[in-house]
Amino acid sequence: MDFNLPNEHRMIRDTVRDFCDEEIEPIAQEIEDEHRFPQEVFDELAKLDLMGVPVPEEYGGAGGDYLMYALVAEELGRVSGSIGLSYVAHTSLATMPIVKFGTEAQKERWAKPLASGEYLGSWALTEPGSGSDASDMDTTAEKDGDEWVINGTKQFITNANVAGSVLVKAVTEPGAGYGGISTFIVDPEEDDGFEVTTVWDKMGLNASPTCEIQFDDVRVPEDRLLGEEGEGWEQTKKTLNGGRISIAALSTGLAQGAFEAARHYSKEREQFGQPISKFDAIRNKIVDMDRKIERARLLTHKSATMYDDGEDVTRISSLAKLDASEVSREVAEDAVQVHGGYGYTEDFSPQRFYRDAKLMEIGEGTSEIQHLVIGRELGL
Repeated sequence: MDFNLPNEHRMIRDTVRDFCDEEIEPIAQEIEDEHRFPQEVFDELAKLDLMGVPVPEEYGGAGGDYLMYALVAEELGRVSGSIGLSYVAHTSLATMPIVKFGTEAQKERWAKPLASGEYLGSWALTEPGSGSDASDMDTTAEKDGDEWVINGTKQFITNANVAGSVLVKAVTEPGAGYGGISTFIVDPEEDDGFEVTTVWDKMGLNASPTCEIQFDDVRVPEDRLLGEEGEGWEQTKKTLNGGRISIAALSTGLAQGAFEAARHYSKEREQFGQPISKFDAIRNKIVDMDRKIERARLLTHKSATMYDDGEDVTRISSLAKLDASEVSREVAEDAVQVHGGYGYTEDFSPQRFYRDAKLMEIGEGTSEIQHLVIGRELGL
């Protein structure tokens, strides 16, 4: 796991790993059972200066790079998919677009509190009817004097009910297609007409809130427009490149956690007078888990490094997200199988990793969409 990692990155990873083992792993199943967002964990991550890892120091962040951020996301996913999901949504979707596309005033007002961990952020793209065709949106923002008036509904929005700011995609020029979409910064506390109408109960990841939100004549001043009018879709595509790396890292972490549980159990559990790890069927499963995880990790690290170098990562980030998300589900499923009947109980972690892993193949673009993106990049 240390392949080619700079010392600083290794130190950060080890710090996060210790924190995860001591503070998160003991409550991981409890918060999932209670469907409770663990604000106290994020407060501690803020104290460790981890809530804005790739954000420049002048905007409240740690001044790290995307590889360092991916290492943090992986370690969080290794013990709690829920905490990892809320963390990556906060960082890559809610904070980095402000850093990349915002004015100096917006960075000062909105990026700083996000990166310092004063509160979490959220990003609202998907709508009830849009699904994989995220550009097909009904949410609108109309200019009225020196304000924008936002109306519509967003669906499956991570962190919306615990966020201090939400980046909202809305149509500002109907009929203009991709060029008619813009991005706005909404303050859930101060902006009247913003309402979280549903917090979904899910197959997994229930300590990370997934919400439906309604905008009913939400008025925001002109300075809440992120970038220029009509730039929202280009911003989205660039944001999703980083988002796919986030999910790849989180998926790798989920797989690593499931693998560690299975390896440990296989060495402790005895059948027919010997540890089950001595049987070919079990040993081969665990070896294959290790192989898959290393492949996913290498793709993820390559994507993050290319991103840091300013290269186009559309293809490689899609490859990493596609591979790592499928690996996380496959490894978690095999971890359940290694545990046998115990793997189906909540006393052991593989069932949680298995349920959490499934979303990795859906969120930030389904596996089917990743095939589409990669095919286009290959000229197919």
